[in-house]
Amino acid sequence: MLDMTPVLSASGWDRSRKHDHEDQDCESLSKSETVQRSRKFNRLCSRDEKERAAALEALTKSVLSCLAQPGDSARIDEDTLLQLLQVAKTCPFPEIRERASELLKTAQDHGVEIPQPLASGPSAFIPTEEILEQGGDQPVLMEAFLSLGRVDHVTMVMALHPSYVSCFLRTQHALLQVDGPLPCHWRHYIVIMASARHHCSYLVHLHRCWFLQAGGDEAWLQGLHCAPPKLRRLSPVNKLLAHRPWLLSREHIQELVSPGAEDRWSLAELIQAVVLLSYSHSLSSFVWGCGVNPEPDHMAGHAFQPPSPSTRVSHSPMGEDAAGRQGCSDAVTEVEILMKRMQLLQEQEEEFSQEEMVTRFEKERRECLLVMPSERPRTPPDSVSRFVEDADYGYQDFAPRGEQAPPTMRAQDYSWEDHGFSLMNRLYPDMGQLLDEKFQVVSGLTYHTMAMHRGVDTFMLRKAVWNYIHCVYGIRHDDYDYGDVNQLLERSLKVYIKTVACYPEKTTRRMYCSFWRQFRHSEKVHVNLLLLEARMQAALLYALRAIGRYMT
Repeated sequence: MLDMTPVLSASGWDRSRKHDHEDQDCESLSKSETVQRSRKFNRLCSRDEKERAAALEALTKSVLSCLAQPGDSARIDEDTLLQLLQVAKTCPFPEIRERASELLKTAQDHGVEIPQPLASGPSAFIPTEEILEQGGDQPVLMEAFLSLGRVDHVTMVMALHPSYVSCFLRTQHALLQVDGPLPCHWRHYIVIMASARHHCSYLVHLHRCWFLQAGGDEAWLQGLHCAPPKLRRLSPVNKLLAHRPWLLSREHIQELVSPGAEDRWSLAELIQAVVLLSYSHSLSSFVWGCGVNPEPDHMAGHAFQPPSPSTRVSHSPMGEDAAGRQGCSDAVTEVEILMKRMQLLQEQEEEFSQEEMVTRFEKERRECLLVMPSERPRTPPDSVSRFVEDADYGYQDFAPRGEQAPPTMRAQDYSWEDHGFSLMNRLYPDMGQLLDEKFQVVSGLTYHTMAMHRGVDTFMLRKAVWNYIHCVYGIRHDDYDYGDVNQLLERSLKVYIKTVACYPEKTTRRMYCSFWRQFRHSEKVHVNLLLLEARMQAALLYALRAIGRYMT
């Protein structure tokens, strides 16, 4: 089983952290509280069952001792209450989860004001019962808790697909925790910078906590202007990878790594930073696309007064978009039509010339311009916007109407399999293999089901989703007939995919509910996994191409 015990990188980075040590005596209380809070429940994460049981008894004794104080002195500190809430809602070990719930109830009975979760589960789009029923007690979730001290909402939603989440956690562990060119607190700060581009409060808050636990300077969290100049110089690459990765050039790479450049990045450092940025942008898409709720112990995840019914998130599968029996009937018809189209395409024997294939790609690319979300972007809170420079810079269609499009990236000329993989392994050993495994797992992921049908070959549908995302990002697969995309992806699905991939902060529950209305939620999560990985691969291809051009 995977060992994800945190490892802090120290070699070669003492010189970069000298300012941290100079300010060590001036660390604020909130940082020390955060670190202390992370240690309070450490023994519950022991791999030894007896040690976990002893830790649970010690925790119980400590809480009851606080409550036994006479009069108004009976109290429990807020951090302990929030940690109890987190464990009570997400811990995969039932004995720990149930004891935490009991302790909160006991504290409430003693007059302690306890935190209440503002959402009833990991996702605002997916019923909690479905998430817990399909993935609540998996060994991989138990391993995540033992290694990381929590099972976050992203992991719980991904656990609807066990083979994928195992692969995802291995890659995430290597990226964030294993020894590498960048120190751990820098890595978490880069994730914060990248997630903020898509207004992803969830990831910003999660990595803010991990940044402090890894020894980061709390002053940096006041905003990007307080971070070291070397990190700030990463902003242009962050901006391009998030919104228009095809514009990334060798000049951008040269500016960061050229000898003699101020606060120079080494190629090893830069490639790790590029993977972190791409990981964060694509994971932000997943968070928005699956409606991932704030963690119970995060600022936006709880309240110390009972929440009113209006603040709780509804988990009705269709919510305000339910269309009654007629809508259900229409949705069943849509499934049958899709099944028939897939069958016809599989039986089709006609072959097209290379010119016709290019024409079909260009037609699909032009039609992408007409797929636009109508929703206005949400205004991010200051806790997120402070990490963003040039906030008005966003996604622009690869081929804007009336403008000359940049050259399409042909997979035949630059692909992950033939080019990106080898360069990644050369500059960032082992990461190329981990990423390749993740891409292959999600591409091959199938249960041979589609809505209410069994024994279905869904390869054609999965390929259409993957290649449509690459088309949106200006990548053409020469051997693919893009006419299949229009046959297999309905307009509401195209709107959802393009929104989540390009403007994730504009994603709404209505969009999620409007496509594939008779499909299971796990199948919609599968679409989001394809989206996450296709988007990440596209960004990495542009970045690796730019790095390769700089090196030659």
